[in-house]
Amino acid sequence: MAQTTLNVRMDDGVKRQFDAFCADVGMNASVAVNLFAKTVIRERRIPFEISLDASSQNRTTIAEARSASERIWQASAQNGTDTMTMDEINAEIAATRKEKLQ
Repeated sequence: MAQTTLNVRMDDGVKRQFDAFCADVGMNASVAVNLFAKTVIRERRIPFEISLDASSQNRTTIAEARSASERIWQASAQNGTDTMTMDEINAEIAATRKEKLQ
């Protein structure tokens, strides 16, 4: 598959915080942006709510993502693999969301 470069301009502080978050969940900014792009293409929508309300619902979404990410890395370690397929990642995210709704 041919590779290309995407240049994005953002505030330096935002970039530092984004890089730190990505490192905390075991990925880099490039992987995060690729996951975002693939999700947009697959779902044909922005994969999160965009609103003017900065309510606790948005914080829950971040916590949900962190929890799913932790489960992904745990499952990966248990399987003895360094990577997971997008289907495996999506299954872990779906399981986390289902747990939250119960």
